[in-house]
Parts: sequence; C-alpha cells; structure tokens
Amino acid sequence: MGICRYTYVSNSLGGAVLNQRLVEQCVERLCQKGCRSVWSDIDALEAGKRLPEAAGLSAMEVGEVVTELKAIMAVYEGSCVAN
Repeated sequence: MGICRYTYVSNSLGGAVLNQRLVEQCVERLCQKGCRSVWSDIDALEAGKRLPEAAGLSAMEVGEVVTELKAIMAVYEGSCVAN
C-alpha cells in the first residue's frame, strides 16, 4: 500500500499544500546516500533534474527538499567535514 499524498500536509506560501511526510522521506533517502552524493543531488535538483528519490513530488515539495538538505548540510560548509 502506497503513501497517501494527503496525509501530514502543511500549508505553504500562497495556500499551496506540501506533503511534509513525503518531503521528509525524500530527505532521509537522499541523506542515506552520503555527504558527497547529497551535494551533487542538491545541485541536480536546483538545476531542475528529477531524481528517483524525489519521484512523485511536486515542484514545491522538491524545493522544500532542497531547503531542508541545505539546512542539514550547512554544518559541513561546502565540504564533507563537519565544522
């Protein structure tokens, strides 16, 4: 049974609806790939590329994934060594 796209939703800008659960699951899957992959995935998502881990997400949800990944990776300041 798949994930219901209408559970765990939150309002965002302009009244659009984000499925926060799907966003969090995508972030977790991307982070499991490792630090270097996350930096590459951020770049790919920002360039408009679709990743398998983000399949089914709306453009707004993908944007939220990028925002969350950047917040997580900020501790690394552009490298894979925590500062």
